[in-house]
Amino acid sequence: MGNRGMEELIPLVNKLQDAFSSIGQACNLDLPQIAVVGGQSAGKSSVLENFVGRDFLPRGSGIVTRRPLVLQLISATAEWGEFLHCKGKKFTDFDEIRQEIEAETDRATGANKGISPVPINLRVYSPHVLNLTLIDLPGITKVPVGDQPVDIEQQIREMIMQFISRESCLILAVTPANTDLANSDALKLSKDVDPQGLRTIGVITKLDLMDEGTDARDVLENKLLPLRRGYIGVVNRSQKDIDGRKDIKAALEAERKFFLSHPGYRHMAEKMGTPRLQRVLNEQLTNHIRDTLPAFRSKLQSQLLALDKEAEEYRGYRPDDPSRKTKQLLQMVQQFSVDFEKRIEGSGDQVDTVELSGGAKINRIFHERFPFELVKMECDEKEMRREISYAIKNIHGIRTGLFTPDMAFEAIVKKQVIKLKEPCVKCVDMVIQELINTVRQCSNKLECFPMLREETERIVTTHIRDRESRAKDQVLLLIDIQLSYINTNHEDFIGFANAQQRSSQTNKSQSSAGNQVIRKGWLTINNISIMKGGAKEYWFVLTAESLSWFKDDEEKEKKYMLPLDNLKVRDVEKSFMSSKHIFCIFNTESRNVYKDNRTLELACDTQDDVDSWKSSLLRAGVYPEKTVTVESETTTTADNFSMDPQLERKVETIRNLVDSYMAIVNKCIRDLMPKTIMHLMINNVKDFINAELLAQLYSAGDQNALMDESQEQAQRRDEVLRTHQALKEALAIIGDISTTTITVPMPPPVDTSWMGGSSGGRRSPPPSPTAPRRMSSGQRPAPRGAPPPPNRPGPLGPFNNTADSPQAPSRPNRAPPSIPSRRPPPSPTRQVPP
Repeated sequence: MGNRGMEELIPLVNKLQDAFSSIGQACNLDLPQIAVVGGQSAGKSSVLENFVGRDFLPRGSGIVTRRPLVLQLISATAEWGEFLHCKGKKFTDFDEIRQEIEAETDRATGANKGISPVPINLRVYSPHVLNLTLIDLPGITKVPVGDQPVDIEQQIREMIMQFISRESCLILAVTPANTDLANSDALKLSKDVDPQGLRTIGVITKLDLMDEGTDARDVLENKLLPLRRGYIGVVNRSQKDIDGRKDIKAALEAERKFFLSHPGYRHMAEKMGTPRLQRVLNEQLTNHIRDTLPAFRSKLQSQLLALDKEAEEYRGYRPDDPSRKTKQLLQMVQQFSVDFEKRIEGSGDQVDTVELSGGAKINRIFHERFPFELVKMECDEKEMRREISYAIKNIHGIRTGLFTPDMAFEAIVKKQVIKLKEPCVKCVDMVIQELINTVRQCSNKLECFPMLREETERIVTTHIRDRESRAKDQVLLLIDIQLSYINTNHEDFIGFANAQQRSSQTNKSQSSAGNQVIRKGWLTINNISIMKGGAKEYWFVLTAESLSWFKDDEEKEKKYMLPLDNLKVRDVEKSFMSSKHIFCIFNTESRNVYKDNRTLELACDTQDDVDSWKSSLLRAGVYPEKTVTVESETTTTADNFSMDPQLERKVETIRNLVDSYMAIVNKCIRDLMPKTIMHLMINNVKDFINAELLAQLYSAGDQNALMDESQEQAQRRDEVLRTHQALKEALAIIGDISTTTITVPMPPPVDTSWMGGSSGGRRSPPPSPTAPRRMSSGQRPAPRGAPPPPNRPGPLGPFNNTADSPQAPSRPNRAPPSIPSRRPPPSPTRQVPP
């Protein structure tokens, strides 16, 4: 065979295939193999039976092969078959092998002629076979039969592509000779995954059924639709021969006589037939294994390294050892405590780069979400002025007041302070939810022990809920403390005398901060029409006075600048087709915001990004839209009041005083809320986990029951150990194989452009002996009278180029006719003086 040092390669791959199939890892390793592809009734099964020399494959109408059949042929002195799913059982009767294939197929697919990608592994030992591994795939069909699904053709194509798309798979494309080769489904599929033809071997069947006067000589000589590995023709038994139980040995002898006697094939008879195909496949599979062996070894080594640490932990593992359970319980609780603290306090190792979690998310709640919720509670200017005017009038009663009443100030301030309770309680709820999520994330490492995980989550969550009521009581107490005494002597309070003056100073300071950059980032403008390109992503820059966006983050090409005057923000419902979260900016005076659009819709990838941008806009003075109820609308329209100049001055004064005092209260609440929650909630939960969780678990019940591992974990442990052992054995087997052996080079490339004509057409007449031969560029003509070059048969027989292939009509070796020399006599030598 030319590769004697590697004759054990095919049995080696068979062992690997069995080892990894038994542990469910066959799909993860691309073992070198040959996939047999062809249309319905193309003769695939007959080719395989000719290899074995026995009838063993199911036959009938519809799809016969409904599951991939991994057929491993092994040369031996005796003859029997073995199935991977029937370990230890030898089948000496090949009729029983056929029945077992049918029964195993029905077990996976049912009796409705459905298909399944799960392979059946059959190993055949015989003195009549060469070492070979093939995969018989379902035949390509067009129309469903019986109860088959309507998309049966698509299912079969997807299954075939799953196998032949692997670079380690050789493709045996089987096509009947009595059909047009240009319409071959097998060649079409192989060309899709192997356009260069490096892995495709053509097989032409049913040569004896072609119309009289036609042959497939052009195809077999690799002229019509060239393949780099060429074609081999075979003659299978007819249906009449099969029904008559014609012996395969007799069929192979009839095949040999057919090629020797046919005038179109007798010159290539030694390169045709089932024995030749078997030898070529054996040789090419061996060479293919040699070529893919280095990459295959590297893949095995990488998988072994990935499993080393886990397998070391599982080796010597005793699930029922009480001392192991106690030790592991302590380790699990300690690890849970460390993970929880790392997620809250932050850590440099195992950083989550996908989303915020734990302490980072709580930090965002404290400094972005909570301030945003505080501002949402503020009422708009018109409503505030109306309330102040009503308060002043109600305090004066029937009399006309001469001075601004301080009781109106206190009444308005207390009403505003009470509104702070809702965002404060909401802040506690958001922190609690994040704490619970953190507990669940940390408990993922306990999933091997379901009862321990469930009990740990229950104990910690119960403690968090218990602290929730304490924290909310303390937060509400902070609000009640602010209500109990309005401190007008606070150092930051402007006082009655400075109310008007401080207001003008505030306006000046706000105008002077116009160039301050508040935030930068990417946002998608969602409401650009499709005619103008649809939604686009831009780089946005938010300052205290404007919102600008640029083409990219270099900020060189400005697209637009939007002033923030009279702008507000509102949420937009997420559309059904969109994966982004949207909010919009609009003008309170119903003017266009951006070109012809009344609103500017901006989209982010996550809701957290939306909340963060809304908080930044809030700092720039763009407030969220107020939801106005019907009752308040009717009240506003019914009570259109007018104020005299004196009342207007009083309202303005109290308005400035309220703003000044509420700024003090908000500053105090924003400072105390994180401190309160940290002390009463987060730090307390950390201390509880460190000090009391283990004691609570011991008092919860039977510790041995807590440490009972899940069934999935037991299966995972067994699978890891078996896979690790199989990988080690595979590497050991491969290490014993010497790859420094004689190899056969790949055939030279051929022109892969498909030529016109039918595969079953008449062969073209042989070229005339006197016709000039076309030579490739760079080829030098042989001198007249020189003997022809020796015929150099390639390593693959009929797979050479047509110029060098032995398929050309054989001629007797005659001496070339003597032709008188026509060269001129040599010219006399000229003497050159020294």
